[in-house]
Amino acid sequence: MAAASSGCQGGARSGRRGRRDRSPVERAASLPSLARALLHVARNKGAAGVDGQSTDEVVEHARTVLPVLRRELLRGSFRPGDVRRVWIPKPGGGQRGLGIPNVVDRVVQQAVLQILEPIFEPTFHPGSHGFRPRRGAHTAIAEAKEYVGNGLTTVVDIDLSKFFDRVNHQRLLNRLGQRVDDGRVLRLVHRMLKAKVVLPDGTRVSSDEGTPQGGPLSPLLSNIVLDELDWELDRRGLRFVRYADDCNIFVGSERAGLRVMDSTRKFIERRLRLKVNDEKSSVDRPDKLHFLGFRLVPGRDGEVQVHISARTRQRLDTRIRELTPRKWGRSLTTCFAAVSSYARGWTAYYSICTEEGAELFKRFDAHIRRRLRVIIIRQKGKRPRFLYRHLRRRDVSEGAAARAAYRRCGIWKRSNLPGLTRGYGNAWFDEHVTLLWPEWLRLNPPAPALDRQLLLFGS
Repeated sequence: MAAASSGCQGGARSGRRGRRDRSPVERAASLPSLARALLHVARNKGAAGVDGQSTDEVVEHARTVLPVLRRELLRGSFRPGDVRRVWIPKPGGGQRGLGIPNVVDRVVQQAVLQILEPIFEPTFHPGSHGFRPRRGAHTAIAEAKEYVGNGLTTVVDIDLSKFFDRVNHQRLLNRLGQRVDDGRVLRLVHRMLKAKVVLPDGTRVSSDEGTPQGGPLSPLLSNIVLDELDWELDRRGLRFVRYADDCNIFVGSERAGLRVMDSTRKFIERRLRLKVNDEKSSVDRPDKLHFLGFRLVPGRDGEVQVHISARTRQRLDTRIRELTPRKWGRSLTTCFAAVSSYARGWTAYYSICTEEGAELFKRFDAHIRRRLRVIIIRQKGKRPRFLYRHLRRRDVSEGAAARAAYRRCGIWKRSNLPGLTRGYGNAWFDEHVTLLWPEWLRLNPPAPALDRQLLLFGS
């Protein structure tokens, strides 16, 4: 029995060794790997590619699709389809081009990602936070906050112009080849990069440079390209935080910032063959800059406050107007649900604002409540007497209800009269709709008060 047991253990060890010894393409093309990749793509959903095939259709035929895909990958005969180009509006104006590969191509990209990410992820610089496991915008802001708190209160804000459209294919493949010795993987990635792009008007365009945004593999490839920049900044002894193509370098003075901006621009344009966006790049104080939707405000006591940026304020104001139009034709419940859903998602991202920064949320909440009162007036008060009766039913006094219903003034002004603010006060809205400040408080509960004796005992 002992011999048999040791034989089984030896067989298991040899099996594990065999799995480790397989080439990257063989690991990516295994049926478990492809199935996991398909599951990931299906969860992300997404639009169909040029072939019009949806994720549901691919999942439905997975039993036949995946074995064929496996054989093509192992033979080296797999050819990615064309990439469908769509244009989406950018928050700051203009449009951003997204490339949508076919669903099957996205499955292959995800399978390759599952093999390449464990190879490259441990080698990336800690200052890189975009598109990485257990990292993101919140960790980037936390690191930036630490640098500002340490006195590095001048920021070199570098934005790369059309980065995803300008990645040099040969340089990228050379970087991949330094750690991946399987030529089939490099050829596969090369074919993905060279896939033709189909514009909205049907025109097919060759792709000589760039990594189209929209595929699962594109974020990893972008980090591989910019990892060279990260380690160059580290070699120079600079403190920086990078998220995708946005990079903030923290220095002690404006003079140092201008010098770093000039030298970094030369490295990016000469060595990486990319272009710095001069309009969006600058040297300034952290409280003046927009980084991932935030700005950092150094305090007198050494604490750094996190506020939303001016650009974020403008976007929030625009979105509130879109969610609460004056001529809302559906039920109040539907409007409240839409506002609540947006408030929860928005606050989840901006919950890292400090209390000083989150104070602004109260003003936005007041604005939302007033806009909702406008909708209530339009729906409940198509005639002045209707609104009067409605407010009286809500225990508003006769005088206040009459002034709100019969006063000759615009609907916006009436929405803030005592009759409306008493009939639909803050407490009522708290019960029916989720707003920003209460949600921020829920996500940032105050620390429990410690007993003084315990505190003294602990000291």
